[in-house]
Amino acid sequence: MWVLASKTLSSVTFPFLYNPIPNRHSSSSKLKLNSSVKFEYETERGLDFETGESFFRHESATGRDLGVLAAALYKKSKARLRILDGLCGCGIRSLRYLVEAEADFVLANDANDDCRDVICRNLSKVPRGSDDEPREFFDLIDIDSFGSDSSFLRPAINALRFDGLLYLTSTDGYSSGGHRPHHSLAAYGAYVRPLPYSNEIGLRMLIGGAVREASVLGLRVVPLFSYYSYHGPVFRVMLRVNRGKLSDNSHYSFVSYCHQCGNSQTFSWDELGQISCSCGNSKSIVISGPLWTGPLHDASYLTEMLNLAKEWGWASGDTETALEKLLKQMVDESDPRLPFGYIKLDEVASRAKVNSPPLRTMMDAIQKEGYAVSRSHIISNAIKTNCPMAECIRIAKELQPRAYAEVL
Repeated sequence: MWVLASKTLSSVTFPFLYNPIPNRHSSSSKLKLNSSVKFEYETERGLDFETGESFFRHESATGRDLGVLAAALYKKSKARLRILDGLCGCGIRSLRYLVEAEADFVLANDANDDCRDVICRNLSKVPRGSDDEPREFFDLIDIDSFGSDSSFLRPAINALRFDGLLYLTSTDGYSSGGHRPHHSLAAYGAYVRPLPYSNEIGLRMLIGGAVREASVLGLRVVPLFSYYSYHGPVFRVMLRVNRGKLSDNSHYSFVSYCHQCGNSQTFSWDELGQISCSCGNSKSIVISGPLWTGPLHDASYLTEMLNLAKEWGWASGDTETALEKLLKQMVDESDPRLPFGYIKLDEVASRAKVNSPPLRTMMDAIQKEGYAVSRSHIISNAIKTNCPMAECIRIAKELQPRAYAEVL
């Protein structure tokens, strides 16, 4: 597995073993370096580190928070944690996995040899253990890649222990938006057309690519959480990998959107010749896929993450933190009654020819009609609901006088 990791992910490897550090959430001391050399430090969750010339974004801290929480839960349940941090940049994820998740071993890799010194300085905060080459499978593999390079998927799955975690990344907003369908087909095996919920499609496209690669190896993947961030954009998914083949009722299928009525549907492979829309205008339908059309999150797993975040002080009972709000929204999105995609209230208002109603008012009205509904963590002015578009339009029209009064 060492050869696999070093050959496919990097030409530079930095293995470190974790030794416990007291007070995991306190700020770590700065490195004692030659006083004639000046180093600027960043701080994340109390840990000081350098970025050097590596690519680094403060906005990606939430994705790192989620990865650390998942890693810590794995360590708690399995009593072990071996991590491969592929494309590690300056090494901040590796440092956080070692200190906060108490990883037993982290292999930090980056193909850019210029990052060697800054990675070594950042990880020197942690006492270094044996330099023996890793000969075991990894429990968690974190690949924070750029664009839509999916060539690492199969090697990463091969290097992962059964029941292990695979944390994947895509930053290809053009493909998820349907602007490069042949590119998405080559990278993820999905021909993607423009859809109004393109940012969710980006997550489903990435999961679908992993589903396809895992199935070739006789394995199956299940999403534990899926996270979208507007900067980049960045699509991150945490998957659990186990033995098992795709079932006949798997969630690896096709999605349709009707431009005339605004409804979306899923179609299995054996339904491809029967695609139609209830509005009767089949010419206005666009099809994308195959994609992952099942749940984006596991509610019970997210609840464990939220509880751990509270235990660590990352979620406050007095003032709701951004991470706490995100995890709660993801739990709400996990309602099994909710279909794929989201509905922008601006689209509902445009079709209804009314002003857009307040989001909370619209959600309350939909719930009173007996439908399931939640906010979308992906976009602020959008909802996930099993309420058909025609019903959403009717409700928006009925709410118009009330919505106007609330504005006044």
